[in-house]
Amino acid sequence: MRSLPRLLRIAAVIVRYRLDDVVDDAHRFRLLRWARLFVRRVPADVASLPRGKRLVLALTELGPIFVKFGQILSTRRDLLPADIADELTALQDKVSPFPGAEARAAVESALGASIEDRYSYFEETPLASASIAQVHAARLADGREVVVKVLRPDIATRIGRDIDLLRALGELVQRVHPRADKIRPLAVVAEIESTLLNELDLQREGANASLLRRNFLDSNDLYVPEVIWSHTQVGVLTLERVRGIPVDDLATLDAAGIDRVRLAEKGVQLFYTEVFRDNFFHADAHAGNIWVDASRPHDPRFIVLDFGIMGTLPEKDQYWLAENFLALFSQDYKRIAELHLRAGWMPAEVRMDELESAIRTVCEPYFTRPLSEVSLAEVVVKLFQMAQRYQLTVQPQLILLQKTLLNIEGVGRLLHPDIDIWATARPVLETIWKKQHGPKMFIKRLRQRVPEWLAAAPDMPQLMHAYLEQVTSGSLQLRIASDDLRRIEAHSGHSARLAVPLVIGASLAIGAALLQALDTQAPRWSGLSLWAIGLAVGAIIAFFVAHRSR
Repeated sequence: MRSLPRLLRIAAVIVRYRLDDVVDDAHRFRLLRWARLFVRRVPADVASLPRGKRLVLALTELGPIFVKFGQILSTRRDLLPADIADELTALQDKVSPFPGAEARAAVESALGASIEDRYSYFEETPLASASIAQVHAARLADGREVVVKVLRPDIATRIGRDIDLLRALGELVQRVHPRADKIRPLAVVAEIESTLLNELDLQREGANASLLRRNFLDSNDLYVPEVIWSHTQVGVLTLERVRGIPVDDLATLDAAGIDRVRLAEKGVQLFYTEVFRDNFFHADAHAGNIWVDASRPHDPRFIVLDFGIMGTLPEKDQYWLAENFLALFSQDYKRIAELHLRAGWMPAEVRMDELESAIRTVCEPYFTRPLSEVSLAEVVVKLFQMAQRYQLTVQPQLILLQKTLLNIEGVGRLLHPDIDIWATARPVLETIWKKQHGPKMFIKRLRQRVPEWLAAAPDMPQLMHAYLEQVTSGSLQLRIASDDLRRIEAHSGHSARLAVPLVIGASLAIGAALLQALDTQAPRWSGLSLWAIGLAVGAIIAFFVAHRSR
C-alpha cells in the first residue's frame, strides 16, 4: 500500500496528458476516462500534440527514473508503435545536480580514502548530471586530467521502489491485456530492471569501456577514453578526460574544417566492425554520446562516451544476421527467406514461397529507388515488423541492434544527407565476413578445439560401443518435442548435406588422435605421426566443407 500514492500520481499524469487513449487500446482501462472529471487538464496546445510527444512530457513530469525507463523502452521497437518509439529516443536524461559536497563524500566512501589522497584537484560543480549519476572534473596526482562519475545518493533504493511499482503494473497488464502473451509485460519489466541494475555498477561500465578501447586501440576511426582502474569502484568510475565537438553541432564541425562526408562513412563502417568483427557494440550511440576529435579535420575520428549499455549477439545470431545483410545487399529474397527459416526466426511451418513473397513485398518498393535514397535501417525495421505478423517473438538483443542501426544511420545522414549507406556498408561487411569465416580463421578455431578432442578421444570408443549396443538391443530412446519435429522436417535437407562431411571429419579426427597416442611405430615428423597428420588434414578438409555448406 506504500506505493498507492505513487500509483495514483502516475494515473493522474496519464489522464492529464490524455494518454488514457493509448493505454485503452484493449478497452480494459475505461476507469481512466472517468478520472478525466477529477484531473486538471493540460493546456490545449499540449493536448493537441501527437501522442508520442505527450508521452515524453508525461515521463519527464514523473521524474528522472521514468525518463530512464522511457529511454530503455525505446529500444523495444517490437513492442511500441513507430511514432511513440521515435519520440522516446529523444528523451533527455538531464536532471538537477545534487550538491558537490555529497558527491565528494560518495567518492571518498567508494574509494575508501579522502579526495586529497586520490586526486590533486576535484571540482565540486558537476560537468553533467543525469538520473543515475553525475560527472565531475578532477586531476590525478601525476597531473592527468580525468572525469569522475559518481552515483546519486540513495539511487538504488529509489530504483528498487519504482521497479516494484512497474512490476505491479506489469502483472495487471499480464492479467487483462488480450495480447499479453506477445507483449510479455513482466519480461519487459525484468529487462528494464536488469538494464538499470547494470547501470548502477560503474565498475561494469568501466569494463565495457576497457574492452571497447582495446578493440580500437590505435584506431584512426574511434577513440575510447582510458579507464583509471586505481580510482574506480562499483560506485565511482574515473576516466581519462577527453574533449571534442558534439557530433550534432554541425556549425562547429564546419568551422573546424571537419570532413563530414568522410566522418559519416566512418560511422557506418564502425557499426559493422563493432557488430561483426568484435561482436561488442555501443548500443546507446545517440548524438549526445558521440563527439568528434577536432585535432584531425581531414581524417576525422569519433570519440565515444557512456558505456552503460553495450550489445552482444549469440554467435549463431551473428552469423545469420550477417548472411541476411549480405543477401539483402544482393536483393536475394529467396536467400533471405531461407536464412530466416534456418535461423529459427520464423515458425518452421511457414512455407518458403509464402515467406519469399512477403519479403519481396517489403523490399521491392525500396529497391525501385536509387540505393543512395534508401534507408537500410528502415528496410530492416520493416522486415522485423513482417516477422511479428507471423507471431514470432524477436530476441531483445536483435531489437537493440536494430535501434543502434537506426541511431548510426541517423548520425550518418545528419553529417552527410546524401550518404549511400548500402555502398558504404557492403564492402566493409564482405571484407570482415571473409576474414571471420575464411580458411585462416577456420584453422585457428580448429586448433583451439583440438586439445578438447584429444582429451575426449580415449572415451570415444566406449561411448560409441554403448551407443551401438542400445541401437542393436532396441533400447535407444529419442525424445523430441513436436516443435522440434517440425523444425527437423523444415531443415532435413540442410542437415543431410551437413551430415556426411561432419561424420567423415569426426571419424578422421578421432583416428588421428588415436594414431598419435597409440601408434608408437609410425614414422614421425617433429614428434607427430605422419599417419595422424594425414588423417588430421583430411578431417580439416571435411570440416571446412561442412562449414561452407552451413
